[in-house]
Amino acid sequence: MFVDEARIYVKAGDGGDGCNSMYRDRYHRYGRPDGGDGGKGSDIVFEADLNIHTLLDFQYRQHFKADSGHHGSSNHKNGRSGEDQHVKVPPGTIIKDAQSGLVLRELLRAGDHVIIAKGGAGGKGNSRHRVAEAGALGEEKTVVLELKLIADAGIVGYPNAGKSTLISTISSARPKIAGYPFTTTAPVLGVVKVHEGASLVVAEIPGLIEGRIRVKAWGIGS
Repeated sequence: MFVDEARIYVKAGDGGDGCNSMYRDRYHRYGRPDGGDGGKGSDIVFEADLNIHTLLDFQYRQHFKADSGHHGSSNHKNGRSGEDQHVKVPPGTIIKDAQSGLVLRELLRAGDHVIIAKGGAGGKGNSRHRVAEAGALGEEKTVVLELKLIADAGIVGYPNAGKSTLISTISSARPKIAGYPFTTTAPVLGVVKVHEGASLVVAEIPGLIEGRIRVKAWGIGS
């Protein structure tokens, strides 16, 4: 069994500012407050998806920032709220807070979802005879994604035998490839598309030789 991990930063959208506006015409000498409320910032939502098999994509994209809400405007117009940003992960993914190590949620089945970072509330406008407010900041945090999986196939062999080249050719994995031994120090996972939408998970095992210390990374070794 392998433990696939990724560390990512998420930032929910900020709330839009409330509008401070006064409507004036010949019938309203001193003006009438008509500022609308700001829109709510969008949430960061993690969702389990059967089409995602590993956490490989998070090695290349480690920052997720959601849209902020729009500001309110005059004539009592409220700002539009931001659309939630959905982050797709494989079923079985465990989401942990990177700072405390606390498990925030485990998404076991396809369709399971959880809000990891909440968007900021929109600020109130002055349309109800109150002081206009700025929008609240959206939550931000660093989380660790952990996925335990069993690879369908493993690539084993001596150091510098071409294992990294093979897995980079048959999958979208991009391990470090160099002309010296032990370039790969931790297992590398890749998804190989077979046919008609079918796929399998292949693991490249670091080269091991007799007498060398065992690898203890990503759930390998003891």
